[in-house]
Amino acid sequence: MNYYINRFSVREQLINEKPNNDLGIVVVIPCYNEPNLIPLLQSLYDCEKPKCNVEIIVVINASEDAKEVVLQQNRKTLIEAEGWRNNHQNDIQFYFIEESYLPKKHAGVGLARKIGMDEAVRRFELVNNHQGIIACFDADALCDQNYLVELENHFEKNPKSPACSIHFEHPIAGNDFSKEIYNGITQYELHLRYYKNGLAYAGLPYAFHTIGSSMAVRSETYQKQNGMNKRKAGEDFYFLQKLIPLGNFTELKTTKVIPSPRVSDRVPFGTGKAMQNWLDEEKQELFSYNLKSFIDLKQFCKTVPELHNDKNTIPETVQGFLKTIDFEENLANIKKNSTSQIHFVEVFFKWFNAFKVLKYMHFARDNYYPDMTVFEGANELLELMGKAKQESNIELLKKYREIDC
Repeated sequence: MNYYINRFSVREQLINEKPNNDLGIVVVIPCYNEPNLIPLLQSLYDCEKPKCNVEIIVVINASEDAKEVVLQQNRKTLIEAEGWRNNHQNDIQFYFIEESYLPKKHAGVGLARKIGMDEAVRRFELVNNHQGIIACFDADALCDQNYLVELENHFEKNPKSPACSIHFEHPIAGNDFSKEIYNGITQYELHLRYYKNGLAYAGLPYAFHTIGSSMAVRSETYQKQNGMNKRKAGEDFYFLQKLIPLGNFTELKTTKVIPSPRVSDRVPFGTGKAMQNWLDEEKQELFSYNLKSFIDLKQFCKTVPELHNDKNTIPETVQGFLKTIDFEENLANIKKNSTSQIHFVEVFFKWFNAFKVLKYMHFARDNYYPDMTVFEGANELLELMGKAKQESNIELLKKYREIDC
């Protein structure tokens, strides 16, 4: 069909039905051992309808060595989903792809997303829509009713944006989960927002959330970046780090995704694993990175333009980390390939990227600044940002949600 599909797709065409000519949004959802898919389907079904046509592709997946109980659940999920679809016909088309025998080397959320996103590319190519929106979602998430409309509006209003992150808010109160879970997810989301805003405070150009259920990309951009990876976890972070440096990456703040705070063993890290650890360790306070690591990073970022002229006022923590990543050799190459100071800064931050920053945070934690409670760190950062401290984790999280909106 096209170069990307021929070169990088892992499957032949999976959906035979011809797409609607005005197909503009495809939502892709990996689904593994999921006993409760219907609320998600209903959430998308209940959305206000955008001007374009919408398709939902659910990839019900498992590894070739999955336990029989998982395969049975997948089959049950498929039957329930197809039954639900038969009774819910509207302008949105729902497709369910069964991939229950994926090669164990790659089986996982990354490969499942890739299968669905590659099929979305095929759907858009069939109607010659290279700018179609591929939105990523999770099988246990929900969304606001304006989710689809705002997706369409956002990319129309930002024609140069190749991709975006979407505002998210975990439920932090209610009757669906225990008090322990609500306490844990409040602090975990606070940790995510503290880290993102810490990067922004430091002046880094890639201070964006990287949540798999809360991102979207144009089909053309997806193809040019060789598609989704096959990682079993962290696929969202790695995928978005290919998109953010392209420039014009945006944040969709006029709607929200509602990820689940439930425990899960589906991936080795992430929200579900964090919640499981929270319960297993019977924690009351969540620890996160020390604010001093962000402060030193901010000082370093201010000096980056000066590196072009061989000036050096780098904090000790950052100096120690740079010695571990061949800084002098890389700096020489960056200078050699830069045409001006502005270009130097741009090239430098493509090298000193989000991966290296995360490694720096771990280096600073292990060698200089021990973790602090997320409540303390987030409150102190809030004060540095010129805002009033908050009295509780919930109020603190609400304040950070306001900042991120």
